[in-house]
Amino acid sequence: MENRIVIETEELTKVYNSEVAVDHLTFQVREGEVFGFLGPNGAGKTTTLLMLLGLTEPTSGKARVLGVDPVRDPIKVKGMIGYMPENMGFYRDLDAIQTLRFVAELNGFPKDIAEERIEKALKTVGLFEDSKKKVGAYSKGMRQRLGIAELLIKEPKVAFLDEPTLGLDPDGTNRMMELIERLSREGRMTVILTSHLLHLVQRICHRVGIMIKGKMVAQGPMEQLAKEKLGVGAEKYTLEEIYMKYFKEA
Repeated sequence: MENRIVIETEELTKVYNSEVAVDHLTFQVREGEVFGFLGPNGAGKTTTLLMLLGLTEPTSGKARVLGVDPVRDPIKVKGMIGYMPENMGFYRDLDAIQTLRFVAELNGFPKDIAEERIEKALKTVGLFEDSKKKVGAYSKGMRQRLGIAELLIKEPKVAFLDEPTLGLDPDGTNRMMELIERLSREGRMTVILTSHLLHLVQRICHRVGIMIKGKMVAQGPMEQLAKEKLGVGAEKYTLEEIYMKYFKEA
């Protein structure tokens, strides 16, 4: 891709007490990419996302999101990006429209703009027909899609999605992945997602990065990683096979 760099880190490091959670991490993500952030639990993926969001400060190193330092100007970064954490929390007695109105008010959107964005977001994620149902009656997949809608009303240029398919059935998982792919393709949204469902990451991601024990041990498109580690084209191996090769050797 020749698009501009929208996320970059340089030697980004986070130490909790004496434990290194993220170890001199350097990588870039370009505009419009879907970047798969892979690794076992405890690899440092979520900590990296939190540093990029300005929710925790790095011990050392640098990061920039859309040209802004999330340490020096976290409010500006939060205004330009969207974040869907691993476990979304909603008020169960509100319906989808009320939920998104509450989010819009927190972000200071004028009422007319808020209503327009709410309707558009609900249609985009396929919840418009169910928008008057209480969130407590939603399935897990519907709540995850509501999380995407909450993110969309900010019209972010970059979205961070932490395990967006967690707990979904196969149909819900496919719907979520198709939605993410469409947002990138049609909306030119840059997406960083973490997931353990490697076959789905392989389907929608332009590039992947593999983190193990706080270090980025590999990054690039599937074809490149397959050649680097296995000496053959990606069509001969699945992402899971490539990932396990790196994991066993790390």
